Amino acid sequence: MRILAIDDDQFIFELLKEIISHIGDHTLETAESGSEALAIIRDAPAFDCILLDFQMPKMNGVEVCRAVRLIDGYDQTPVVMLTAMSEKRYIDAAFLAGATDYINKPFEISDLRVRLGVISSLVAARRESGMILSPISSGDQASVASTPLSLYQPFEIRDIEGVVDVVALENYVSKLSRSRLFGSSVFAVSIRRIEQLFMQITPFDFQCMLVDVAEALSDTLGSQNFIAAYAGSGSFVCVVEGSKIYNYPEFTDRLNLAIQRLEMHCSTGAPLRVRVSTGQASRIMWQSGTTALDLLSHAVNSAEREASRVEKQLDDFGCDGASA
Repeated sequence: MRILAIDDDQFIFELLKEIISHIGDHTLETAESGSEALAIIRDAPAFDCILLDFQMPKMNGVEVCRAVRLIDGYDQTPVVMLTAMSEKRYIDAAFLAGATDYINKPFEISDLRVRLGVISSLVAARRESGMILSPISSGDQASVASTPLSLYQPFEIRDIEGVVDVVALENYVSKLSRSRLFGSSVFAVSIRRIEQLFMQITPFDFQCMLVDVAEALSDTLGSQNFIAAYAGSGSFVCVVEGSKIYNYPEFTDRLNLAIQRLEMHCSTGAPLRVRVSTGQASRIMWQSGTTALDLLSHAVNSAEREASRVEKQLDDFGCDGASA
């Protein structure tokens, strides 16, 4: 990979050069400020990964990350924050600005090796799939691959407040857990009858529908401190600070009302009846052998079970009414 490191500390550059020279077929370039980095990015061949300090003069890491995301070809480039800033508000700000991962200084060499290995695999997978961000009818962006869209495939939704890529969300939850920042909860919402909707409409209409649901979810969670991502299979995973949502049935009703108000239609003009269900929330806690992926999977499974339960209940009610 071609890696660009942005930091105002020469010692970090020397350390990174030594580490990266021993962990793979990577090349490293450096920039001492955000403005220098942006100039390099615009003029040099594309970088595959960016390592970014948080606290720098003139432009901090969050500002640089936002600026990088606006440069053509860098909307999906992995950005890893490499910083001494360990408070949750800095972690939140970084991921909401578009960071892919977050590593605290001083870092373990083995940890950096593993993270760069994961990033390298992610870059290779995106190249193979031809994944790009493409505008959709709402004006937002969603990632589109050259391969046919799968119901189970997560994809990135961009330009919606609080919504990030699922890889970033996994790294965010892992970071909170590793740092023992246990004040947040994870839950998921699932679109009911998602298999039927997927079969009935075009892939483009399906992605537009999911982006609309993401908009409604963001608006409904607007008063919360949250980060969310589309996880595939019609499910969105959400991380909220504390236990701020005290009444999940009431939250689900508000979300469904927000979705209904969007008056979704597919390209043919036919209306789309979209409803969601919410699963049980779990607090982020450190447990031996438990990973962030386990926590996110539990949230999605809970929401999907609830979606199935509600639809079965409605079907049973319809059958009882027909036989009465």
